[in-house]
Amino acid sequence: MKVLVVRFSSIGDIILTTPVVRALKTQIPGCEVHYITRKGFHSLLVNNPYIDRIITIDKHVSEVAKLIKEERYDHVIDLHHNLRSFQVKIAADSKCHTFPKLNIEKWLLVNFKRNLMPDMHIVDRYFRAASPVGVRNDGKGLDFFFSSEKTEQLPAPFDQDYIALVIGAKFNTKRYPNEKVRALCQSLSRPVVLIGGPEDISAGEMICAGLTNVYNACGLYSFEGSAHLLKRAAVVVANDTGFMHIAAALKKPVVSLWGNTVPEFGMTPYLPATFSRIIERKDVPCRPCSKIGYATCPKGHFNCMNLIETSTIIAAVNELEEVKQEA
Repeated sequence: MKVLVVRFSSIGDIILTTPVVRALKTQIPGCEVHYITRKGFHSLLVNNPYIDRIITIDKHVSEVAKLIKEERYDHVIDLHHNLRSFQVKIAADSKCHTFPKLNIEKWLLVNFKRNLMPDMHIVDRYFRAASPVGVRNDGKGLDFFFSSEKTEQLPAPFDQDYIALVIGAKFNTKRYPNEKVRALCQSLSRPVVLIGGPEDISAGEMICAGLTNVYNACGLYSFEGSAHLLKRAAVVVANDTGFMHIAAALKKPVVSLWGNTVPEFGMTPYLPATFSRIIERKDVPCRPCSKIGYATCPKGHFNCMNLIETSTIIAAVNELEEVKQEA
């Protein structure tokens, strides 16, 4: 059997498809698994041993339509469900299976706060799309594979037993405010390593200014290098972003912070409940204001993040450390 899995973006969404990829390869004897995504996300999949071929596009499916047709796939598993994935299915001209995107349900939740979303993680919705092929969820969680076991060097005392704090997010309404991150770092007894990209360098500098227990690793390491830092951390604190899902794939205890988005969308850290803590303000009536995010709070107050107390996060971190020690 030859199967094409479709997911074009983004970091977290692609990581969330990895249980399906693993199930295809391990549960169907001789299955050849191909994956199509955008070129910018190739590095997320290139080290995955369960994928036989990665097909990438810059912008248009037409770039690879001939190749898709020539591969003669037995099945296409569409885990994106958009116009591009529809074009892939047309080019493949084979049996196709699509996951329910639930755009109407999300729209109702965002605009009318009416929750008709199923109580089901998106990983399980992905498996519903793949079930006609004959696979099931093996319960082993997400996958993230490194190209090398070489780990990044951190200065003492940040080289062990630290808390990784992911400060970045694509949309500002998903970011815990910098001044609150700084207050959190001041109250944590453990060393803290800030994780983020080049765009987060200045924020990291503001957060750690004058603090001896905080190391600003933002922009200093490659994407994979930052993932290595997550792997070595005792606990990861993260906004609702791609690194949150990578931390889950690495089986790290995760404290996730939720601003304008909500767990009801089904994209919480895919971990056993004992190793994950969700921090949110359920009493902010304008949540969720978007299924993705905004540059600034539409209401101007940003209460969904501003009202999250640092003491609540610290309590969750301490609780997870205790659970980890008992496991």
